[in-house]
Amino acid sequence: MLKGVFFDLDGVIIDTERDGHRIAFNQSFVDFGIPDAVWDAEFYHQLLQIGGGKERIRHYFTNCYHGSFSPKDLDSFVKEVHQHKTDLFLQTLPTLPIRPGIRRFMSELRNMEIPMGICTTSNERVGKIVTEQILNDIPFAFVIAGDMVTAKKPDPEIYRIAMNLLNARGDECLVVEDSHIGVSAAKSAGCRVIATYNQYTQSEDLSSADCIVSCLGDPANGAVHVKKDTYGFVRDGFVQAAAIQSHFEL
Repeated sequence: MLKGVFFDLDGVIIDTERDGHRIAFNQSFVDFGIPDAVWDAEFYHQLLQIGGGKERIRHYFTNCYHGSFSPKDLDSFVKEVHQHKTDLFLQTLPTLPIRPGIRRFMSELRNMEIPMGICTTSNERVGKIVTEQILNDIPFAFVIAGDMVTAKKPDPEIYRIAMNLLNARGDECLVVEDSHIGVSAAKSAGCRVIATYNQYTQSEDLSSADCIVSCLGDPANGAVHVKKDTYGFVRDGFVQAAAIQSHFEL
């Protein structure tokens, strides 16, 4: 049976990367006196292959930045910049729209009393704004954030923690992801996976996911574009919780 559905946050629940996190990173660099550190949209997509914001900052200033700035203490610098970036991002987060079908799909799961959790590499405060403000009508069982794990995606640790919280096996859980590293993490944990690609991830290798769609879909936005649907999760043009539950009951 289906014992739990786990959602990534960035790019799955809300399209936060291009015009949310990226803008906040760039403004943080300006505020720290490093205006020549600029992450354009294409370069930021490359950085997204690294799980975690602090890890991206560290990688950039260790391997990619060629300006004159040199932090005296890289660890402290990374922590301070990321903290500032998170503060900036949290100011804009409530203004960003959720992706099509998310609220409908979560409401279906809620009505079927299927536990839901958020498993994200983002800061815990980001998860709390989503669960306590943006989606406060949805009962989440837990939020597991990036600072709560020792290894970030594509490592499967975050999903193994989620499974343990529900006393469930991988084949009893479904994950909704949007990126190659996220799908890889979920599949390594033994879960079924729906990949809802976006502008950033549509060209990534999502082939190991069991279902690949443009979004979860709702009537206001029309039927979803389906690239793959191994188990028939899409019914009448949308990803539907009843169809998923039927698969797990087989």
